[in-house]
Amino acid sequence: MTTTTAQTTTATAYAPEHPARQAFPERHPEFYKAMVGLEIAASRHVEPKLYELIKIRASQINNCAFCLDMHTKDALAAGEDVQRIVQLSAWRESRHFYTERELAALALTEAVTVLTDGFVPDEVYAEAARHFDETELAHVIGAIVAINSWNRIAVTTRMVPGHHTPGALKR
Repeated sequence: MTTTTAQTTTATAYAPEHPARQAFPERHPEFYKAMVGLEIAASRHVEPKLYELIKIRASQINNCAFCLDMHTKDALAAGEDVQRIVQLSAWRESRHFYTERELAALALTEAVTVLTDGFVPDEVYAEAARHFDETELAHVIGAIVAINSWNRIAVTTRMVPGHHTPGALKR
């Protein structure tokens, strides 16, 4: 018998799950509720597959296992192709799997996520602006900011991956 979480199978014993550091939603419910509202607002005007690609890529950069689990499952549930998800961490070398619009969003996601490299480069912003009108671009930026906020909460509190059910948060 195989389980769907990263616990055990009959042939292999996996490492045990680590405990979460805290139940953040219970400890700061007003903030958590505001984050859920931010998430709903951020997701409303970005195509679902693109939204999940943005979330997966930022989560890869931020090493957020909880969000990677959640958003790869959500992407698959939205009809995203497994190969595009697998290739996402190497999107620059796998450009042919993505549209020019998606590539611009991925470049912007990386630039906004990794601010330690400096400001968001003008050429990255300009390329995104070529593929998204001003309102769409604002929505993409909102999506990037939202997932980076979630990543920081999940990584800091060590939220445990493996238990997300797609569709748990309604758009």
